[in-house]
Amino acid sequence: MKIKRLAGALGAEISGIDLTSDVAARDYKAIRSLLVEHEVIFFRDQNVTPAQQYALASSFGPLQSHPAYDTLPGFPEITVLESTADKPSKIECWHSDMTFRLHPPIGTVLRSKVIPEAGGDTCFASMTAAYDGLSPQMQAFLSDLDAVHDFSYGFKESLAEKGGRERLAQAVTDNPPVVHPVIRTHPESGKKVIFVNALFTTHIVGLPAGESRAILEFLYQHCVAAEYTCRLSWDVDCIAIWDNRSTQHKPINDYFPAHRSLQRIVIDGDRPY
Repeated sequence: MKIKRLAGALGAEISGIDLTSDVAARDYKAIRSLLVEHEVIFFRDQNVTPAQQYALASSFGPLQSHPAYDTLPGFPEITVLESTADKPSKIECWHSDMTFRLHPPIGTVLRSKVIPEAGGDTCFASMTAAYDGLSPQMQAFLSDLDAVHDFSYGFKESLAEKGGRERLAQAVTDNPPVVHPVIRTHPESGKKVIFVNALFTTHIVGLPAGESRAILEFLYQHCVAAEYTCRLSWDVDCIAIWDNRSTQHKPINDYFPAHRSLQRIVIDGDRPY
């Protein structure tokens, strides 16, 4: 495999491997090591079947399903993320996937099916680099804080739609608010990372509302400074894998009313500490 770094903080494009053929166990192990090192990795020209995407994701561990999206027939773990002129994407802000879960995903395996002629890139930010960019005083202050993450907060636009609360009633019941540390330890690299995001984090536990909002807003802006980010430009049949424990991402919704369709699998994780 050949590695081309995308930016100083994170990101690499990987070539020299065919994910549509039988992938050896040593190659899966190498992909995992590359993911921990680069935090998001990208493969082009990979027309994988759902079963092959499933096998790639499963090489990292057990998989999760998502309570709010349609799935592929026969593959309940593969969710369809689709934006059309009639139903444009609602996700606009930086976030980590599914931090409303007690065990948020290790990572995400996303493959492209339909890509607009122009636009539709995805930006990523390294929460490892963002943590390292904080002063020692701020690192120490944040180290003992916890924050609440809430499914209902992240999907408030969907819940506000006609019939949305009824459609997502079970998801709301199954996903009550959870508490995670503001600064978590990556279980494989051992590095510290910032673990709050604007989509799902509601407040910092034990702080007055004004202080909580001010600290979170500071972190949200700090985390996506240009020097901590990279940007992926999609083609059809690309695969992106990102480490959900140490990154945030943001879709660039600049292609309306064009059609964009992606297929996503998330990998089960452990409880942040």
